[in-house]
Amino acid sequence: MTSSETRAIVTLSLLAAFVDGDKHERERAEIKRIAEGLSGDDGLHLPSLYQDVLMKRVSLASVAGELQSETSRQLAYEMAVCVCDADGTQSDAERRFLGEVRESLKLDAGAAEQFSSTAEAMAAVPLSGSAAAATIPVSSAPAATPAAVSALSSVDSSELDRAILNASIVNGALELLPETLSTMAIIPLQMKLVYRIGKAYGFELDRGHIKDFIATLGVGLTSQYLEQAGRKLLGGLLGKVGGGLLRGVGNQAVSSGMSFASTYALGHVAKRYYAGGRKLSTQMLKDTYANVVQEGKGLQTQYLPAIQEKARTLDAGKVLAMVRGA
Repeated sequence: MTSSETRAIVTLSLLAAFVDGDKHERERAEIKRIAEGLSGDDGLHLPSLYQDVLMKRVSLASVAGELQSETSRQLAYEMAVCVCDADGTQSDAERRFLGEVRESLKLDAGAAEQFSSTAEAMAAVPLSGSAAAATIPVSSAPAATPAAVSALSSVDSSELDRAILNASIVNGALELLPETLSTMAIIPLQMKLVYRIGKAYGFELDRGHIKDFIATLGVGLTSQYLEQAGRKLLGGLLGKVGGGLLRGVGNQAVSSGMSFASTYALGHVAKRYYAGGRKLSTQMLKDTYANVVQEGKGLQTQYLPAIQEKARTLDAGKVLAMVRGA
């Protein structure tokens, strides 16, 4: 893939991130941080791309003109879809935008729509047996009920620790896989982990509450996907390899291992938060998350062999099954 195609794919992803105009300021700040933190070769300057998108100095037509190969056009579309779905199902504005992307890139409508439907279904998969939709901010989430209080005495803390570590290894393995949907699967799996932890302590959480909890820690869903996929793209890992998933998982160097660390930190902060009856302040949550992320980064090297082995056992069907809870 040429440097101009890589630049176009990143630009299209940023256009997708801001297409609905509904990004919270903290999410915008995270996307800017990621653009400044990711580095690319061949003169790819991401901060300038970020500014070009915000100032509307680039258009979909100009981006599409840079994507010459069928592979780059397909990858660009897949990343745009996943960016739109990262924080939930697509808005009307995002649907219109993706329709324009399909036309501009001259993609097969059937195949493109199938990918979009699969991605949206993954983003909206129920956390448990039944879907929940109401948004409950962290500040007004359910108070500790008698059931929650009694749950504390019956929680197997070591079992939750094992569940958190296993989820971290799985998400670390997904970071090694080249398919865009594998990258996208990390977020719903993190949400399922928080749901399981809350439920263990007697809190029946819904998707809105979990999204708000994650955002309170300073982790934006769209920005998290952009960072994960961006590192893969700039490292030459993102995209289909030989028509299937990556088998040569020695390319760990292209990734920061953040999926392992962020999942590890998210799980342990959620455990402390719900075990303590939701009494941690916003600043305490942020500080605790930042500290545990550093702990997770240290552990990632220790568990790298397990992550690599897990990556070798995964395929597209298994990834979808994990997200669906099968």
